This record gives sequence, C-alpha cells and structure tokens, in this order.
Amino acid sequence: MTATDLRSLPALRHAVRSLADTHRLGVEARARLALAVTRVAAPVVEADHPVTLTATRADAVEDGAPLLVVTLDHGARRVDVPDDELPLAAHSTTPSTVTWHIALDLDTAEATTEPQGAGELPHGETEVLLKELGAALAQVDALKAEHRLLKHELAETNSGVLALYVQLDERDQQVRRAHGRVLRELEDALRPPVLDVPGLELGVHYAPADSEAPTGGDLYDWFVLPDGTVHITVVDALGHGVRSTRTALNVTHAVRTLALEGHPLESIVARTNEVLAPFDPALMATVLLARLRPESGELHLAGGSHPPALLMRRDGGTEYLETPGRGIGFPLPGSEEVRRTRMRPGDLLLLYTDGLTESRKDPEEGEARLARAVRDHAHRPTAHLPRALAKEMHAVILHADDTLALAVRLGAGPTGPGREPERRE
Repeated sequence: MTATDLRSLPALRHAVRSLADTHRLGVEARARLALAVTRVAAPVVEADHPVTLTATRADAVEDGAPLLVVTLDHGARRVDVPDDELPLAAHSTTPSTVTWHIALDLDTAEATTEPQGAGELPHGETEVLLKELGAALAQVDALKAEHRLLKHELAETNSGVLALYVQLDERDQQVRRAHGRVLRELEDALRPPVLDVPGLELGVHYAPADSEAPTGGDLYDWFVLPDGTVHITVVDALGHGVRSTRTALNVTHAVRTLALEGHPLESIVARTNEVLAPFDPALMATVLLARLRPESGELHLAGGSHPPALLMRRDGGTEYLETPGRGIGFPLPGSEEVRRTRMRPGDLLLLYTDGLTESRKDPEEGEARLARAVRDHAHRPTAHLPRALAKEMHAVILHADDTLALAVRLGAGPTGPGREPERRE
C-alpha cells in the first residue's frame, strides 16, 4: 500500500489509520504509529511539501513472525527525528526516510484484506478515533488502578517498616538499659563500700561522662591499715569507658598491695608505675593518696599530677593542699614530697577528680567555685555532700567528663590535745 502526495496532517493521519486497518493493527499500535508519523512529518507538511507513506510486509529475522514495514518518505529534505520522544520508536532513518517495523499478530496476519483507498476507512474516522481514545483511557484506568494498588502496598510496607522501627527502637532501649544495669552493677562491685570507722564520716559520689556507659577511669579505694590508719586512693585514668576502668582498677590494686606491704607513702606512686608499666606501656593516670589517723586527725597526702585536696576547717576557712608530683605513665613519675597537716573535729576533707572543677574549661575558676560550694553545703550530712557539690558545680557543663567526689569529715571523737603545725617533707 502506498499513499503519495500527502500535503496535510489530517490526510496523513487518515492514510496511516487506513493502512493500519488494512493490516489489522491493534488499536494501541495504530494510535502510536499515527502519532509518530505525524510528529516526524509535521515540519515537512507545515512547510507545504508533500510526503509519501508506504506499507509492506516482511518476515522477521528472529522468529519468523510477519512485520509491517511502514516508511515515510519526505523527499530530499532532511528532518531530525526525535527517537527518544516518539510514541513508536523508528527502526531506521535516512536523510529522506523514516521506517517503523511493527510486529503483526500471527492469527490475523493471513487475513489481511485488500488495501482500501485513503478515504475509505470502513467505520469512519470518528469511530476510529473513539476506539483509540477508549484504548488510551483504558490504559490510563489500568495505570490508575495499578497506582492505587502500589500506594496501598507502599502504605502497608511503610506501616510495617514503622512498626519494625518502633520495635527495634524499643529493643535497643531495652538492650541499653540492660547494658547500663550490668555496667552499674559491675561499677558497684568494683567500688568499695563506705568504710565504717569510728570518728569519721564518709561520703562519695561518682557520675560518668556518658550516662549510657556508666563506667570510666575515675576510681577510688579506701581501707584501714593494720595500725588503724585510713588509706584513701583517688585515681583518674586517661580515657573513658571500660578500658579506662580496667586501668584505674589496676592502679588501685597495685597501690593497695604496696600500702599493705608497708611501702612509705612518698614512694607508692613511683613504685606503682614500676609495677604496671611493663604490662601496659600506654597507661596514664593521675593519683592522689591520703592517710588519716582518726584518733589524732593526722593527715598525710601524696600526689601524682592530680588536683589538690580541699580542706575546710570547722570555722569555714578553706585551703587547697598542693601535693607536687607526676602521675603514673608521666615522665619521671612519683611524688616529690608528702604534705602533712592535722584535721580537727568538724573539719572536712574533699578529694575529687578534675571532672568536678573543669566542667567550664577553667580549672582556677572551678576551684574557686568549689571552695564556695563546700562552704555553702557544709551543713549537709557527709554522705549527701558530694552529690550536692557535683550538682551545683555542673549547673553549666561546657566539657563533660567523669566526675568523682569523696568527702571525709572528722567527727567529735577523741583527738590528741596537741595541734601539730602543718609542714612538708
């Protein structure tokens, strides 16, 4: 079938539908072909140049199914073919022709009728257009139904994902709480209970930098030596979490062993470094050691790079007791001297780690605030005092760190009549 000298787009579309009906193309294929041919020929026809439309049948190379080969010839005029925009992709193009290959239905290919004239569509143009419109609307309806189904399935999927997310979040919280409980129990097991020593009131407070990892490198130990002296160790190991706890625990155990073996207070920091360094070369920790005789109030302090203890007298006077020295893992570790003084009944001693005073990144400002806070809260029971101090000191936190505060108050028990002046060795 050949249609020549087509000079208008309606005539061209009429010719396309005529050959499509002749070869019994499906409604959708016919509509796509009509739109594709019209789009390619439009620039030529609108320039008042004729085009020629040819339709022949051929056997396909792959499966032998017949093909309808439709060729649009627009003369020597070159036309750019927008392949990616055509409703029906062109099979081949030349400067003057465009060709489409359309597979024919095997059941209807042999029943092809004789070609009819360009103006002899059996059912009329209106009915053909209505059929094409009906096919397009049916496809739209099918797409809408598929879209509704996909939205429903997506909603169910999202609901399931949300429920799974909530379940996983609840499970994660349960695991975190269980993990926290285990760590807190471990922490409680590692930290010795409050001593019951006549003439002394004791209190301690510990808070980790991260509430979800309630263990860290701040640790203490206190015990009574054979001669009745109370020994207190405060350690701040580098880092946070379980590893730093292990480091601090190693330090406290080593200090306890050396103290019970009778090593002088001034030598314990250096000896602890000698004992632990071969096993953990990366270990770094600050240490403060205190020994207090409850019956006389005699207090000895030795340190290694640790913040100084704070002594508040019964009359409200405060003093930081400096203990020069270098911590474990530091260059030239050890205590340079022992600080000696005497506590009187009602006096309060506060040992702590830098997390208490450096929450605002200014150690000197923190020490000044701590001295004021101790005076303001000194009336509280000793057991509750460390927590109250930590709460006030951490009203503003610019730098979170593990925090340990330990309070020792000398009671009104028997004390020696003499008041030994403070001195250093």
